[in-house]
Amino acid sequence: MSTRYPLHRPIQGKVREVRTAALTRAIARCTGPRHGARGGLWQIAHVERYTAENRANWDERVPAHVASPDYQVAEFAADPGFLSRVVRFDRPRLGDLTGQRGIHLQCHIGTDTVSLARLGASMTGVDFSAPAIEQATALAAAAGADATFATCDVYAAAEVAGPGRFDFVYTGIGALCWLPSVRRWAAVVADLLRPGGRLFIREGHPVLWSLQDGRGDDLLVIDYPYFERPEPTSFDEPGTYVRTDAVFERTVTHEWNHGLGDIVTALLEAGMSITGLIEHDSVPWEALPGLMEPAGDGEWRLTDRPWRLPHSYTLQAVRRG
Repeated sequence: MSTRYPLHRPIQGKVREVRTAALTRAIARCTGPRHGARGGLWQIAHVERYTAENRANWDERVPAHVASPDYQVAEFAADPGFLSRVVRFDRPRLGDLTGQRGIHLQCHIGTDTVSLARLGASMTGVDFSAPAIEQATALAAAAGADATFATCDVYAAAEVAGPGRFDFVYTGIGALCWLPSVRRWAAVVADLLRPGGRLFIREGHPVLWSLQDGRGDDLLVIDYPYFERPEPTSFDEPGTYVRTDAVFERTVTHEWNHGLGDIVTALLEAGMSITGLIEHDSVPWEALPGLMEPAGDGEWRLTDRPWRLPHSYTLQAVRRG
């Protein structure tokens, strides 16, 4: 799970520039001539800077996430049938994965990837954090799971993992908010899938992402963007979303919201057909501290009238042949 933790201090952060050939080619292909040469180069430079800062933030948090009881890493080696809470929630909608080849985008330390392998799939996990991939590889070995991992930016996933090789693409909670363009993401999803292959994503709802947090009252106030915008919302926060006593130095992140219409339209334009869309009244972490209560098996929902807020959603789509 690559979850955005509660954030509420927008900043204008300075970030350092990091360039990778695969990412540059992927962005250049997807920005396209509609931006013009000058606009495309501007977009590449800025995305690379934001990505570098986000990667540094995630890299630093890997040891704390592995050690935290919230990820339950030790349970995977101790119990051959153990599944992550996220995949347990998804399981009724995932269907039979036996013999299928899947790829998990933005897999972080691999707990959900290994869980999908335990449901019968042959899994590949990709993430832009090398320390996370190192831990995911170790977890799969300890668990005896049919899962391999590669370090790459999500926009380069088809180039790294191979186009048209997968029966399904899986993306978990808190992934899309780290991506500047949902259109580029949808194109990658379609490229990875064989004709008839499917996408399965459960995500935090864009309405939830747009809410102001840390208010000190019980009002639900939309403050952050709902629709995708070229520039991110930047935050400076010292913590993370799991229980830990770790102290972090890399505290700046940059995030983008994507409305449901943006996501659905991007998938349709990429050659996908929507086969299911369910909105849920819970999320697998305390997204609004002080306003939520446990809902069972690691899920949280609003204490006061949870039906007011779409907390998360599950979307499924199939690549047209």
